[in-house]
Amino acid sequence: MATQVSSGNETGAPARRAMKRLKAAGVVFTLCGLGLFGYFIYSTGFGQITDGVAKIGVSGFSLILLIYLLRISVRATAWRLSVYEPYELGFRDTFPAVIIGEALSSMIPLGILVSGTAKAVAVRKKVPLVVGLSSVATENLFYSLATSIFICAGAVLFLRGFPLDESWVVVIDTMIVLIVLLIVFGGLMVVRRWHWASGICDALYNRGFFTRVLESGRLQVRLFENLIYGFYRRYPGRFLPLLLLQVVFHALGITEVLFILSKISPGLPSISSAFFLESVSRLITVVFKLIPFLIGVDEAGAEFIVKVLALGAGTGVTLAIVRKARIFFWTLVGILLIIKRGLTLREIRRAHKHSQGEVTED
Repeated sequence: MATQVSSGNETGAPARRAMKRLKAAGVVFTLCGLGLFGYFIYSTGFGQITDGVAKIGVSGFSLILLIYLLRISVRATAWRLSVYEPYELGFRDTFPAVIIGEALSSMIPLGILVSGTAKAVAVRKKVPLVVGLSSVATENLFYSLATSIFICAGAVLFLRGFPLDESWVVVIDTMIVLIVLLIVFGGLMVVRRWHWASGICDALYNRGFFTRVLESGRLQVRLFENLIYGFYRRYPGRFLPLLLLQVVFHALGITEVLFILSKISPGLPSISSAFFLESVSRLITVVFKLIPFLIGVDEAGAEFIVKVLALGAGTGVTLAIVRKARIFFWTLVGILLIIKRGLTLREIRRAHKHSQGEVTED
């Protein structure tokens, strides 16, 4: 049964205020990121960075672009498996749509809020918008699960492999425990089809807590539960392939880091070093998505890990800048695809707001 939920002034005003606060935070974080970026360029030395980039060369950078092309292909394939019958999407549909979504996610503050909608809008001529949105949400869930496990594994290996201050040990241990608990709880919820999340939201709403947020938010939580449980009920055989595709996505990221380090690091890098750097990069991507291109924070995280691993001063900054150049390239490709398909940010935002006001319940 389909239930339409329209946001009135009472619920719309808080949402707009929250969005304004997020935008303001995005501006502040971006300015701080630019400051960090300038600091690391200055402290590392422009000459050292250009020397590192020169060691990679045109052929090396082409290989880096190819590796990311494979990563995009993996996400596009996973998205195909997430589409409900009788609808289907081909690789030629999902591949450019993923590039478009990644471009918007990278280049604008709060891009992550519209990147999924942009993918669905990009394939709107192939499947209805609601089908595109639900399939994107399903694929994103598997990506989030694999990313959580990946970050957790990186934290465990890092914690056990290097001496750290006691405060860092406590922080990392706490993060590991929370991620493991969330993964186990999430798995049980899917298998048992528990509606605990929406039940908690309903209970809070009925008792007068967070009523403005939960007026429509609790229905969105119920929609999300029904989406995932319905997919598990209909396609249990797709769960393992979808997870394996996300594992391949992260493995390709490790391969990319390992290749770059082999070119710019004074010593021979290990797979564990590449694993640590990629897991930190994923964590930074999750936490600092407000900042376009992760400017500054990516360099800071990479340089911190490089110093711990003793891979050479400035190696982390050079690594982050090379990977940022790769992001710029594929973002440019995404912009060209957006122009070619006649998409506009206004259309994508309109579709995003529309999706927030529609709820479909079993």
